[in-house]
Amino acid sequence: MAFQPIYDAVAGRVWGYEALVRGFAGEGAYDVLSRVTPEQKYRFDQDCRVKAIELASRLFPVGEDLKLSINFMPNAVYEPAACLRATLQAAARFRFPTSAIMFEFTENEEVSDTGHLTNIITEYRKHGFTTAIDDFGAGHAGLGLLVDFQPDLIKIDMLLIRGIDTSPARQTVVAGIVDMADKLGITVLAEGIETEAEYLALQAAGIGLFQGYWFARPAFEELPPLRAAMMVSSAVGS
Repeated sequence: MAFQPIYDAVAGRVWGYEALVRGFAGEGAYDVLSRVTPEQKYRFDQDCRVKAIELASRLFPVGEDLKLSINFMPNAVYEPAACLRATLQAAARFRFPTSAIMFEFTENEEVSDTGHLTNIITEYRKHGFTTAIDDFGAGHAGLGLLVDFQPDLIKIDMLLIRGIDTSPARQTVVAGIVDMADKLGITVLAEGIETEAEYLALQAAGIGLFQGYWFARPAFEELPPLRAAMMVSSAVGS
């Protein structure tokens, strides 16, 4: 697993880290997942969760309030309560609080049974997990997911982020998402930030959580520091 920080611009600090699947030779998540067969999907999903929790328990500084964001595949969850057993056992074994875990599922994975997805989210919330939709605005379900249930957080897809500082159309769409999420009580995170101009435009739109190469690239089995400019601005803001 590699870890990439999520930056809280309001608090001026790291809010959490997303655990990202990587191959031993540095292959990205897409390359790794493309080699997972349907028969292996459930076991792979479970093993990734356990590995992310194990590493986070060693890497996260003691006493800091940080979230661990873990991706999961809804189509790999056959029965929510049963599929959570390994996660809960890992959290107990490594003394990692369940309240610090956020599960995010990508809007790019088509889910035919939204009722099943709702059951998953309901079960996760029972155990204190935060829930999130990844790649929001670029996948199969779109606004329908927010009609069926409201996650705690949505991550705006980078396709809506790229070049937003010079795109009135993107600015309008993102402003609409922020307004809608605010009315539904959902936190918004902008992912895929690559330039300061994008960051400032999104900050002006009312977004407080950010993730992307402009802050830090993922680091393999370690926590990468924020880029120097962000660390300086955080110190000035505090």
